[in-house]
Amino acid sequence: MLHLAAQGLLQPPRRRAQRDDMLATIQRMRLLQIDSIHVVARSPYLVLHARLGEYPQIWLEEALEAGRIAECWAHEACFVTASDISLHRAWRAQYESNHWADRHAARARDANLKEMHALLERVRASGPVRASDFERTDRGVSGWWEWKPEKRWLEAWFASGELMVTRRERFQRVYDLAERVLAKLDPPFDEAVMAWPQADLRKRFILDSVRALGITQARWIADYFRLKPSVDERELAPLLADGDLLRVQVVGWDQPAYVHRDHQALIDKAREGRLRATRTTLLSPFDPLVWDRARLREMFGFDYSIECYVPAAKRKFGYYVLPILHRGRLIGRLDAKAHRAEGVFEVKALFLEEDVKTSERMLAELAAAVAATAAWHGTPKVRLGRCRPATIASVLRAYWRG
Repeated sequence: MLHLAAQGLLQPPRRRAQRDDMLATIQRMRLLQIDSIHVVARSPYLVLHARLGEYPQIWLEEALEAGRIAECWAHEACFVTASDISLHRAWRAQYESNHWADRHAARARDANLKEMHALLERVRASGPVRASDFERTDRGVSGWWEWKPEKRWLEAWFASGELMVTRRERFQRVYDLAERVLAKLDPPFDEAVMAWPQADLRKRFILDSVRALGITQARWIADYFRLKPSVDERELAPLLADGDLLRVQVVGWDQPAYVHRDHQALIDKAREGRLRATRTTLLSPFDPLVWDRARLREMFGFDYSIECYVPAAKRKFGYYVLPILHRGRLIGRLDAKAHRAEGVFEVKALFLEEDVKTSERMLAELAAAVAATAAWHGTPKVRLGRCRPATIASVLRAYWRG
């Protein structure tokens, strides 16, 4: 429950979302991962919807253009709040990353440094550019290595920090010089952070990870910001001694758990049985709750993998499968597609976990969660395919007809 509370997934929102709620949600998670697949809403919008309920998706683009949030490489490509971007730029300036984006950027610079500098000078002289501003001279498909050269070069400069994303147009990046993007940030970019020692930055990321996770074992901490090397109990000992972290025991875990001191009140509520999960919602495949498969299995007993990158013949559940969170438990998953022109939200397949015992309330809340997501997509008509168990199909369809 503490994990869900920290992530903003314990209970439904008490009021209609406001712009500052979106910013607070990103700050609470520390990262909002970006992914461009849009068979339903693209992942960052869906992650926010799970926590905020109905809100205008345009808020995210408006916040980026206004400098309230920024894009960077962190867990993966992510949105972060303006107040955090200095941490990420300082870390990447000091840390030699082996991330795939950095490897491809290095190859691009090695092979095309003259052309890349010419592109950078064009941005400096003429202002922001999109990859679509450059005509393609060859045929390509998806992936970094199949992008046209200018797109690879723009991404290489973005990965190394010379360019940043100043806004998005139809979700396509618009690149500008980092100095111009940083100048518009609100709150302003904190130059002093760039001088922090790497050890202080790593400590900050560890503490932010534990705060965002709510409760965690040491072995799960590094994945949140993709820290290397991994975090162990020896590294956490000084943070315990200083009172930054608290150590607790969780029934059924063979390893100690760690909680940020800011969550002391949540620990007290949990011990008193006053943390009650009442939220039912659909999660993005790239939600922080499901990033770490080992953590997910340990905390929720839920085995999950993203199958959109798996050949169709090898998929077990479907292309874009959304985990279903119901009152503190992951009870199943559904494969969905939004047919926007038709106003139809298609649930191709819905699978409850085999040990889930259904109830009238559970199915009503599940149906309501799907309907709310569908309406937010502008696809209010829900069409259901196959189900497991098959007996719930008629019940769900009745809710959506009614």
